[in-house]
Amino acid sequence: MARRGGHFRFESGHHGDRWLEPDRLLLRPKALRPFAVALSQRLRRHDFTVVCGPLTGGAFLAEMVAEECDVGFAFAERFAPPPSDALYQVRYRIPSALRDGLRGASVAIVNDVTNAGSAVRGTYDDLLACGARPVALGTLVAFGAWSTSFANDHGLALEALERLGNNLWTPEECPLCAAGELLQDPSG
Repeated sequence: MARRGGHFRFESGHHGDRWLEPDRLLLRPKALRPFAVALSQRLRRHDFTVVCGPLTGGAFLAEMVAEECDVGFAFAERFAPPPSDALYQVRYRIPSALRDGLRGASVAIVNDVTNAGSAVRGTYDDLLACGARPVALGTLVAFGAWSTSFANDHGLALEALERLGNNLWTPEECPLCAAGELLQDPSG
C-alpha cells in the first residue's frame, strides 16, 4: 500500500496527515490472499456465521475471509448524502436481497484499513438494522485508537494484522488547516 504524507480529508470528514492506498492490494488478489488467510486464522477464534465488509476494499477482503472460514458473506454499499461539513455523513446499506438472511446471524465485520471508522461504523449500524449480531471486527491495518475504542464500546472482538499510529483531527482542530496547508486529493 503506497503511503503518502500530506493533508487529507477522510470519508469520515476528519483530517489527517497520512494516506494509505489499500486498493492497490486488490490489483493482485493472489498477493492479498496471504493477508486474508492470516486475518481468517485470527478471526476463527470468534463465533460467527457471516462475514460482512463495506463495499470498498473491505468487501473484497471480507469475501476472501468468508471463503477461508467457510461461512456466509454479505456486503454493505456506500452511499453519500449531499456534501456537508458534518462528520460521518457517508452511510452504508446492505442490499435488500441480503437483509433477511442476516436476521439473527452472528457477524464478523472485515475492513481493509480502518482509520476514523466511517465504513465500519456504517456497516455496523446497518447490520443492527437488519437484526444481525456483530461479534468481531477484523482489519489489515488499524490506525490509531478508533478501532480499539469502537470494539470496546460495542462489545466486539478486534483482530488487526497491523496497528499504526496516526494523527486525526476534526476540521476545526486541524493544525494543518490552521497553518494554511491545502487539502490534497489522494486520487490525483
